[in-house]
Amino acid sequence: MAPVLAIENLTTSFKTAEGWRAVIRDISLSVNAGETVAIVGESGSGKSVTALSALRLLPSGKARCEGRILLEGKDLLKASEAEMRSVRGGSIGMIFQEPMTSLNPVFTIGNQIAEALVIHQHLSWSAAEAEAVRLMERVRIPAAKARLNEYPHKFSGGMRQRVMIAMALACRPKLLIADEPTTALDVTIQAEILYLIRELQREENMGVLFITHDMGVVAEVADRTVVMFRGDMIESGPTGQIFAAPKEVYTKSLLASIPRLGTMGEAKAPRRFPEVDAKTGEAVDGREMEDVAQTSAPILKVANLAVRFDAPNGRVHAVEDVSFDLKPGETLSLVGESGCGKSTTGRAVLRLVNASAGSVVIDGQDVASAGTKELRAIRRHAQMIFQDPFASLNPRITIGSAIAEPMLSHGLAGKREARERVAALLEQVGLSGAVADRYPHEFSGGQRQRISIARALALEPKLIVADEAVSALDVSVKAQVSNLLLDLQEKHGLSYLFISHDMAVVERMSHRVAVMYLGEIVEIGPRAAIFDNPQHPYTRRLISAVPIPDPSRRAMARPLLSEEIKSPLRPFDYVPPKRTYQEVSPGHFVQDTASAWDERLTA
Repeated sequence: MAPVLAIENLTTSFKTAEGWRAVIRDISLSVNAGETVAIVGESGSGKSVTALSALRLLPSGKARCEGRILLEGKDLLKASEAEMRSVRGGSIGMIFQEPMTSLNPVFTIGNQIAEALVIHQHLSWSAAEAEAVRLMERVRIPAAKARLNEYPHKFSGGMRQRVMIAMALACRPKLLIADEPTTALDVTIQAEILYLIRELQREENMGVLFITHDMGVVAEVADRTVVMFRGDMIESGPTGQIFAAPKEVYTKSLLASIPRLGTMGEAKAPRRFPEVDAKTGEAVDGREMEDVAQTSAPILKVANLAVRFDAPNGRVHAVEDVSFDLKPGETLSLVGESGCGKSTTGRAVLRLVNASAGSVVIDGQDVASAGTKELRAIRRHAQMIFQDPFASLNPRITIGSAIAEPMLSHGLAGKREARERVAALLEQVGLSGAVADRYPHEFSGGQRQRISIARALALEPKLIVADEAVSALDVSVKAQVSNLLLDLQEKHGLSYLFISHDMAVVERMSHRVAVMYLGEIVEIGPRAAIFDNPQHPYTRRLISAVPIPDPSRRAMARPLLSEEIKSPLRPFDYVPPKRTYQEVSPGHFVQDTASAWDERLTA
């Protein structure tokens, strides 16, 4: 029986000023019905180009594909454009890496999901909208029916990714190409989405080509694994074999770079990620960083912070009664489900969204009452790394100009000095200084995230709000950039408000951890207390959902699925109850579960 997808000797080239340049060379792989094949490798290795080549989504005239791409025996490279339109979204579903760039901002979410059903399934518009609601509920979008007519910008990054998954699965394709489908999702939703993809795969006997940098996910879902490096396929085989006995040095180093939960021991401070020998692929665990002086005054004080947004039929309580402080040289991580209020909290700290109540004080200055001049000075010392690097970079200016702009704007450097500083910053985050003249669209998602980090470091700030700063990076670069952030913290006394859904990275990076659920902090305390002795049921659920990078321990049991994430939408006259906390150990506070958790689960 022929495989669903067979890629034979594929070479994809891009047209440059010097001529055609091959970016992937002589790639051959196949995906059988009901099988999951994972493509792994560092950012820029050619994983996404392979997927885009299969769907013929590369720009005509600027890209050239040679070889054969067979869908159930039919060569897609010889198909007409009309035939490809029926293939895309019909026979082949695709989940793209960056949902904001693949969702149309001028159409509602419901319209975009229903459109695929009308075109490929020939449903009436009303039937397609009803099916769209069912699909949104299946990927656990809260209040799906009410949000059907909302636009993409009103959804969080994780919520937008769930919309993309719903769209890709809408027509029950024969092949699903998933390009980093769970990058923007927290671990609990990731576990459930992976389970749902596997369930649909079993129901429809669907083949899955899974592109990811998360080796824990690979261990969890992949039957076979293909390792790519700089455009070449260097190793492939059964996933268990790749993990147990990798042959290539690069594969060994990739596996050695994986952050693993539970490796911190008794360490009180963050620990550098393992250093990997480039020649052997062997790793030596990183050293423990310096602990924070407990006597120093906080650089950031947040007290009773609330952020609420009015909607037509109620008020969204995005953040409610959140309090914490952050000391110089300390990392406090905010973790929780997509839509729980993590990013909104980070934005409110820098007054990128206005607080509805409470106070934020940075280095002794009240953010809420600051005028334009004072706010500009505050942001000189407090920077943000955004979750979506493509949306936060201006597509019309070079990345060198984007990094230099804050230095020039604040008068910290002349043009020549700024250029030199840009080159040094790019080198620091693992890019060549020579790429400064390129535009954002010329980089992969992971490379764009590194550019965003370089830009945040340009002003040498005291406080950085890092919103999923390493989520888009492959494991080797994630370790490199995380170590860079730790080194900069130790050298300059930087403080990080580190927003992340990667619990293994959070364990390595944090001094303290705050767990958020539905806009509220339900547990906060030292890193060791949270990971070694989690008290709140939601914290325990988060930690238990982390995928283990070991195929022999692949979880076959169904994850704990709740019917729906509860919506933060409340009536206009809703008065949030005052929560109570218990101190279970020094500095370790847990919200009273009797008064809060049960109430919200049944709300």
